[in-house]
Amino acid sequence: MSQLRTLVISPNWIGDAVMAQPLLQLLKAAHPERPIDVLAPPAVSPVWRQMQEVAEVLETPFRHGALQLKERWKYARLLRQRGYADAYVLPNTIKYALIPWLAGIAQRVGYKGESRYGLINLMHHDETPPRPMVAFYAALGAPVLAQQSAAMRAALPRPRMQVSAGQRQAVCTRLGIDAARPVLALAPGAEFGGAKRWPASHFAGLARAVLAQQPATQVILLGSPKDQEACREVAGQLAGAQVFNLAGATSLAEAIALIAVSSAVVANDSGLLHIASALNRPVVALYGPTDPDHAPPFSDLAASISLRLACAPCKQRECPLGHQDCMVKLTPELVWQRLQPMLAAR
Repeated sequence: MSQLRTLVISPNWIGDAVMAQPLLQLLKAAHPERPIDVLAPPAVSPVWRQMQEVAEVLETPFRHGALQLKERWKYARLLRQRGYADAYVLPNTIKYALIPWLAGIAQRVGYKGESRYGLINLMHHDETPPRPMVAFYAALGAPVLAQQSAAMRAALPRPRMQVSAGQRQAVCTRLGIDAARPVLALAPGAEFGGAKRWPASHFAGLARAVLAQQPATQVILLGSPKDQEACREVAGQLAGAQVFNLAGATSLAEAIALIAVSSAVVANDSGLLHIASALNRPVVALYGPTDPDHAPPFSDLAASISLRLACAPCKQRECPLGHQDCMVKLTPELVWQRLQPMLAAR
């Protein structure tokens, strides 16, 4: 390949990948002629394929957590042939910084991370307190010495994804969903841990409130195979309603398309929440043990709900106090107050 290209090495989490998307907007604005490739884990790659700035998604062949130095060297030889001018290493580990260094990419941009001196030659440093995630990744597109003011951060582009009409129609046809009727998407799961999950009874109570006002609404429950139990519990409390329990029954690409057809999305702090935000769907984001200011949604119609208790955000996978008040006391009635005007505006 004779044309110079840019390589972006993806984070390992879906939500982080979505929140890194504004960096690509900044890179494309700086070098509109330069194709951007993304190297991503297979589980995350569908997210990048829905971003218009991405020329090609390359899937990592490496096992999770393994150094695999010989395999990284072989893969770096393949990357060398693609002619990259620069690489943006979003994970903070040494093993991902090795790849562009072994590939001989001249400019390698990233955070200090695991003391990656030499491997990263345009090094940024974390701030204390930490920046919101969108600003954290977007800063890699600016000179190291540039100080980002609050006004500059507010002016950053929003995460942005797109789904074609064909993708939407295909998934609705396969699953028997009527795209002409309202669709409420609920995401009861959270990869980080149980502390981030709003109780199943609360999700069910919210769905009943929506159905009482809009009986034609189709409720879809989205999540990975790990979320099947949480989604089953919600579905079990909605007997008689038209509920599609799709946890583990769709690919990530299909889940993205389903979110794109949804009238509104209610989700814990999770990857699906940030996908809904990037697709500009009306979204209600539920925060308990995590900071709502660190990774908020950016939709035109968005509500971040947190009780902001004294013990939060604890950032723990399970409630260290054993009561999970930050989510349990966040009632369906409170969430319905924020969701109802969004549905009325559609």
